[in-house]
Amino acid sequence: MKKFLKYIFVAFIGIVVTTMIACIIGIVALVGIITSDDEGVSEVKDNSVLVVKLSGDIVEHAEKGSPLSALTEKTEIQGLDDIVSAIDNAAECKEISGIYIEAGFLQSDYSALQEIRHALLKAKKNKKWIISYADAYSQGAYYVCSAADEIWINPQGVVDIHGLSGQTTYLKDLLEKVGVKMKVIKVGTYKSATETYTEDHMSDANREQSTRYILGMWNIIAQDIAEGRGLTFKDVNSLADTLTTLQDTKFLMDKNLITRTLYSEDVKKEIKKILKLGDNDDISQISCKDLAKLTKKSGSENKIAIYYAQGSIVQNAESGLVMGDAGIVSKKMVSDLEKLAKDDNIKAVVIRINSGGGDAFASEEIWHSVMTLKDKKPVVVSMGSMTASGAYYLSSGASWIVAQPTTLTGSIGIFGLLPDVTELMQSKLGIKFDKVITNKHADYASALTARPLSAEEEAMLQQSVNRGYELFCKRVSDGRKIPVDQVKTVAEGRVWIAADAKSHKLVDEIGGLKNAIDKAAKLAKLDKYETSCYPAKKAWYEDLFDNIEERNNNLDEQLQSTLGVYYEPFKMVKDIKNQNPIQARIPILISVE
Repeated sequence: MKKFLKYIFVAFIGIVVTTMIACIIGIVALVGIITSDDEGVSEVKDNSVLVVKLSGDIVEHAEKGSPLSALTEKTEIQGLDDIVSAIDNAAECKEISGIYIEAGFLQSDYSALQEIRHALLKAKKNKKWIISYADAYSQGAYYVCSAADEIWINPQGVVDIHGLSGQTTYLKDLLEKVGVKMKVIKVGTYKSATETYTEDHMSDANREQSTRYILGMWNIIAQDIAEGRGLTFKDVNSLADTLTTLQDTKFLMDKNLITRTLYSEDVKKEIKKILKLGDNDDISQISCKDLAKLTKKSGSENKIAIYYAQGSIVQNAESGLVMGDAGIVSKKMVSDLEKLAKDDNIKAVVIRINSGGGDAFASEEIWHSVMTLKDKKPVVVSMGSMTASGAYYLSSGASWIVAQPTTLTGSIGIFGLLPDVTELMQSKLGIKFDKVITNKHADYASALTARPLSAEEEAMLQQSVNRGYELFCKRVSDGRKIPVDQVKTVAEGRVWIAADAKSHKLVDEIGGLKNAIDKAAKLAKLDKYETSCYPAKKAWYEDLFDNIEERNNNLDEQLQSTLGVYYEPFKMVKDIKNQNPIQARIPILISVE
């Protein structure tokens, strides 16, 4: 028995020691990965090629940039800032001969794609050759690659050009089936974000504005493709009507959409010929991530901060995600901007915004913080795909506003959205209520659950929304230095594409992030400066714990699986209770493809 216990003890000790050694090796390996990722490359070899992977999710700024994210994310997430910075560096780097674009499944918006395409055009002007290859080009990927010198494709590949569509989902009938009615109080004929809950089709006003901005976006995209491929605007529209995704590569070649067909294993051989390399020579490649890190330092202590703000605007992270992700938390952004105001090394701030708005009060809080910051240093707003409603509210006080040609902005208007679940509670579920009260509105907190709103309460809510709208218009009037009456002619919740917004003085300049940075430097009177991104990227250990937490919290996924089509109204009713009912946001269920 003693020998048996001795063997058990030895085996136990062995397991413990082996586990400890394995953990140490794992930690060392992990640290090695992280260290190597942070170091990147120190120099670029002669005759190098920048490889741009035009695939995965492209976001404004990839905050989760650690190797752990690469291991845990289902799709690759790239930062637009890294891609554009790398292409700009390649344009100026004499060691880089050209740029190779490897296109694949891509998720992005056209404003980001415009930034990339514009950077490629600048690289072409600097005598860098550009070649793209794909088995299949989505419309967005092809839009970028239409700037290339050569567009290669698999012999059985496809190019998808079909135009743009805007589709809204309507939940009115579904909500009625579960006994939920939405009480809407709004200002603005074009403020159509609420229609998804109260209508079963587009209003005339929403159809008018949607048609205008979708046509405006497509006209820009089609014209750019036409110029890149030596076609006419009419040619591109005609091709879109032929459903090119179903056409063979001979058709694509005849129409000058592609320049060559070849299989992927032959691409390297052809690139080697261009670089004048032998068959046994290796191509010196560098990634966007590595080249972006080689931005030359100016040696100046002066900095321009680039603050990225993406997603729905909320007061706190728990405020509910009914109409988008809780990406811009007012309390955090206000605190961040206060720190930037106090940092004497930061001479100007560029706020890069991609948001359809959100909580009206949270937008006001951030607007006030922007104004306070502007009293100390220039603040320039760079608009991404969408900077509308509440996002435009907080932008309106900036020193200067720059927008991409396809940016959707404006939507000056607010609304109140409250779920009336009295039928669900009382008729569907059989829950009854009774009460005693001291004042006529003492039970207001239970309105729309135990009872409907009274006419007086509804009128008071409308007055509150009206005051919010007047304040919104005044903020825009003061910030843009145009009369309130003039603001109201372009308000009413109407969404504008950037070109129209500029003609109405809602934005100052058409351009990208680089234009915004240049303007910030000019306003701050800086000849030499460096840029810093905010909020800072998460540390690798924070990234690790975030991923673990996300994977453990799957209750929402289970509810979605169980409730099926009833999940959407359930989630909306549950989450909207945590939101400020007064919202300033764009129509949110329109998907432009």
